[in-house]
Amino acid sequence: MNIVITGGAGFLGARLARQLLECGQLSLAGSPLQTIQTITLVDRAAPTAALAGDSRIRVVIGDLNQLLEENQAAAQIVRAQDAIIFHLAAAVSGECEADFDLGMRSNLDATRALLQACRALKTAPTVVFASSLAVFGNSPEQPLPAVIDDRTLPTPQNSYGIQKFISEQLIADYARKGFIRGRNVRLMTVSVRPGKPNAAASSFLSGMIREPLAGLKGSCPVPPDTAVALSSPGRTVDGLLRAAEASDAEWGARTAINLPALKTTAGEMAAALERVASKAATALIDWTPDPQIQKIVTSWPAHIDAARARGLGLLPDDSFESIVRDYVRENPDAISVALRP
Repeated sequence: MNIVITGGAGFLGARLARQLLECGQLSLAGSPLQTIQTITLVDRAAPTAALAGDSRIRVVIGDLNQLLEENQAAAQIVRAQDAIIFHLAAAVSGECEADFDLGMRSNLDATRALLQACRALKTAPTVVFASSLAVFGNSPEQPLPAVIDDRTLPTPQNSYGIQKFISEQLIADYARKGFIRGRNVRLMTVSVRPGKPNAAASSFLSGMIREPLAGLKGSCPVPPDTAVALSSPGRTVDGLLRAAEASDAEWGARTAINLPALKTTAGEMAAALERVASKAATALIDWTPDPQIQKIVTSWPAHIDAARARGLGLLPDDSFESIVRDYVRENPDAISVALRP
């Protein structure tokens, strides 16, 4: 089996690659387990030396659009009929609002170019696409229902969400035509992400925890009662893998599935941090409001009924406190404040 991860040097891509390497095998769409021969990481940046050092890892560095324009797709991205492509590469929400052309090129043009490359192969590879909760947006003209389910009409209110939704439809149509096996998966906001902040509007939902645990100031630009839908890194990767493994009958319709989400609030997140660390950690949270971030984040739904995902055995995290404790356990070098027993 040959696996490709676009955005493979990023946080989720690298975590997915490590988990695949550890397992060593994967079932493709309900088939028996197959040995993973290669994992190709495609990204603008190089992966860590530890990840790249595995003999099963191949690295392709460059802009995805440019790589595909240079006709490197068939040789560098997929190598066999049993290929799986996890398409995670994307410009994030804040970047797309600030630079419309960047978002269109990185999120829409690159996805279509990738799909065209898959079509040209004539082997119908499986494409697992990381879509987003941002396809749902609240507006006075079209208020969101209290609970979002798999049949709720997407009404994105920012460029990022629109680009993701269009890409979902492209993947569904390429799948309908038999060019690929398409699996659209809507990711929730992932928290707590290790590393540095990015330009996503939701970045603070990791930063308000990650930075205080490191003894640094962390900002929360929304009020404490702001409700959000979250998923831990581990549950998110589980969802991506399950999308690849599910048989066509298990998967069902070509439309996207919503991954399970933990509903919480910014204030409850801070309280969980205090239970794990102390008031000294929560004192480092800066609650200065940012109207632009508030506008984007509060347009997203917070209550998700992920029935299709449940049918695949996927469940939300038990609590945000458990997410924080997992982050502390997995990233001991990033913790500099005292922790409670």
